[in-house]
Amino acid sequence: MPFLTTDDGVKLHYEESGSGTPIVFLHEFAGDWRTWEPQLRHFSRRYRCIAYNARGYPPSDVPADVERYSQQRARDDIRAALDALGIERAHIVGNSMGGFATLHFGMAYSARALSLVVAGCGYGAHPDSYESFQAQARELAKTMLEKGMPHIAATYGHGPGRLPLRDKDPRGFAEFIRHFSEHSAQGSANTMLGYQARRPSLYDLTADMARISAPTLIVAGDEDDAVLEPSLLMKRSIPTAGLVVLPKSGHMTNLEDPALFNRLLEDFFHQVEAGRWGPKAVIGNQ
Repeated sequence: MPFLTTDDGVKLHYEESGSGTPIVFLHEFAGDWRTWEPQLRHFSRRYRCIAYNARGYPPSDVPADVERYSQQRARDDIRAALDALGIERAHIVGNSMGGFATLHFGMAYSARALSLVVAGCGYGAHPDSYESFQAQARELAKTMLEKGMPHIAATYGHGPGRLPLRDKDPRGFAEFIRHFSEHSAQGSANTMLGYQARRPSLYDLTADMARISAPTLIVAGDEDDAVLEPSLLMKRSIPTAGLVVLPKSGHMTNLEDPALFNRLLEDFFHQVEAGRWGPKAVIGNQ
């Protein structure tokens, strides 16, 4: 079982398949590296694909100190993974929590990204819901420690944004719930407290987004309400951003419609690699 070590000494389990231009996949809060299985199978035919479990997600280390979890740390763990694996630049793909990490990586380390795919990014970002989201995150962390992950998987895992996966792919949804229930309660609570409950609002980061130079694709499901407006904000703020909204889709677009998701990413990567994706795509830039 392969591991890499971050610059602060945390061991992260990763899976790797294929050869060629590297793609790094970053999972959501309720997922782990297995969430990317449809993409690993598809893209490893032509790319070097890496997916790792974030800190707090066994078999990766679960640091006991909440202060070792943060938005900045999640961002820097991507850089640490690239360094540990000898990768100078890669396509970076993240969903939800992983999408936030991808966005922050682009704001800090655009030169290390061949491209950025920011999917399902925006929960708790809107000013009207920011404080309530933080409070809910703290309460959810408490429930994780008190009742365990099977309870969380049976409740939080059945949230509105995940129901489209249940309806489209019942077997895939059951697998997702099973994997979620296996997560570490301590690691998940620490992630919720250190990362989710403290990450800055996207609406305070527009100046930082404007400095992103890496080609960026923003992906949202049209039934993932909390993500739609933040996705438009990112599209308008990032000079190199394109936006795609998948119809009748929720929070887990890569699992709900893997063939469509893969095709969109493949076309995006091809345009980037051909030098045909740039800031001219921005509305109003003549």
